[in-house]
Amino acid sequence: KKFRLKTGKGRCHMKPKGYKRTRCEKRTMSKCADGVARTYNAIESKYAERLEASPNIKEFRCQVLLEGLELGEYCSDFVAVKTDGELMVRECVYRKHLIKPMTAKLLDASRNYWMRQGITDWGIVVEKKEDADGEKPAD
Repeated sequence: KKFRLKTGKGRCHMKPKGYKRTRCEKRTMSKCADGVARTYNAIESKYAERLEASPNIKEFRCQVLLEGLELGEYCSDFVAVKTDGELMVRECVYRKHLIKPMTAKLLDASRNYWMRQGITDWGIVVEKKEDADGEKPAD
């Protein structure tokens, strides 16, 4: 299914559009459809690098607006086109935020939005366990 992806303007990554508490890192990336990847935290930044390096990804967009969402104006962190033409969506979340009710509500809204669009490859990206704890997990 083909449809137009609208990139959000400003800071709207699973936060309300216009949210001002995080800084935007802008980097030129060849696979980023806009030419410049806009990321708002370390997880997004690392995942953008991973998408850029992946041979299975043709192109990706950052901060894609979820149009008509009942909760307000929010964006998905990444929408990527795989080499087979299928779309995949990823939301980047810190582990400590996964237990927050609003985070769960927004993630569910994102998943449901993309399922209505016919996209089934939807997932959550979290930091490594040792990054979350500040120490490596025991073997």
